[in-house]
Amino acid sequence: MPVVVVVGAQWGDEGKGKVVDLFTESADAVVRFGGGANAGHTLVIDGAQLVTHLIPSGVLHPGTRCILGDGMVIDPRTLLDEIASCKQRGLLAGDELMVSERAHVILPYHRTLEGLREERQFAIGTTRRGIGPAYEAKAGRRGVRMRDLLRPERLRTLIEQNLDELGPVIAHYGGQPPDRAARDQMVEDGTRAGEALAPFMTDTGRYLHQAITAGQNVLLEGAQGALLDIDHGTYPFVTSSSTVAGGAAQGSGIGPTRIDRVIGISKAYVTRVGGGPFPTELGEVEAAALRKAGSEFGATTGRPRRCGWLDVPALRLAGRINGLDGLALTKLDVLSGQQQVAMCTHYRLDGELLDELPTDPVDIQRVEPVLEHFPGWTEELRAARSLDDLPQAARTYVRAIEAAVGIPLFLISIGPERRHTIELRTAFD
Repeated sequence: MPVVVVVGAQWGDEGKGKVVDLFTESADAVVRFGGGANAGHTLVIDGAQLVTHLIPSGVLHPGTRCILGDGMVIDPRTLLDEIASCKQRGLLAGDELMVSERAHVILPYHRTLEGLREERQFAIGTTRRGIGPAYEAKAGRRGVRMRDLLRPERLRTLIEQNLDELGPVIAHYGGQPPDRAARDQMVEDGTRAGEALAPFMTDTGRYLHQAITAGQNVLLEGAQGALLDIDHGTYPFVTSSSTVAGGAAQGSGIGPTRIDRVIGISKAYVTRVGGGPFPTELGEVEAAALRKAGSEFGATTGRPRRCGWLDVPALRLAGRINGLDGLALTKLDVLSGQQQVAMCTHYRLDGELLDELPTDPVDIQRVEPVLEHFPGWTEELRAARSLDDLPQAARTYVRAIEAAVGIPLFLISIGPERRHTIELRTAFD
């Protein structure tokens, strides 16, 4: 079982960082296949916290390849800062890091344009990191790729072509288009970044093909969650890339038949950052209590996350579009102390009972969640090492989730540390 994909099965922030870190113990390479620095994966080891935005969550395992794949959009400045931070901690001391030459580059005007749109057009609730405009450039066949940073004249031509088109758009939204000095600075900064990143750049898809052929274990790491996928999520309140397992093959440069297993990550409840429909969202008093217990603030932006009960119909959709073979359930410990817990098993819409998320965001706003309530528990869970160690009420809730979704659980996370985990099945076997 050499190739495993890990994806978020909700609206992101499911705890993928910890799960990928755990699975990396059996992996030879970990690959981020999409997204950019809008992702924030929090890793906690022996009380020390590391938040990665671009570098895969397997970075804490020396010798394991950490690969930024073809499908990513990369801010070179952010990547260099993250590399420096990792090296200060003694990480990436060898040749672990590899960056795809085909990945696209986020430039200052992408960040400017995204910020202006959030303020003056249609607010999605983005991180304002330039992700969307960079993917627009990619789809418009005018993107700058990482390999272009190694060729200053080509980089200059591409920047000029982009700003000839985007300058009037920036002005339309009330911004100041980059002048000649700013354009020259972009070329200079990009060239310097290219020189610094050149040792890491390679054809990562070819490397992965060779590694898989040789029988190595490869872990493909998604960003955000299935319900934010550009095609299958709650459009238009979505990210700009493919976040589902199907995008893992394209974004990493391997064929889909090479993927052996797909595991989705879901919290024991659900959160969402930014705008968009959220059927099981709690009122502010209940949400604030859950937010405090779970430290539900964005790892990238610090924004408070909206909180709600577990949404099984949405999870069923994630299971279907990803072809999930298993689930990793995270943050079960956060529910300790609740008098009762609940999950949404179905929706009601115009008198009809639905078992999956509707396709129209207006209908998603209108659905009435059908909740099933369960007794809560007060016990601390972090000492548990098997399912039998959990309180009866917690076991009942976990088994109800597994039965409602119809997907087997691979692990249950009961705290932020590696040891706070109940492993039921192995990812690689």
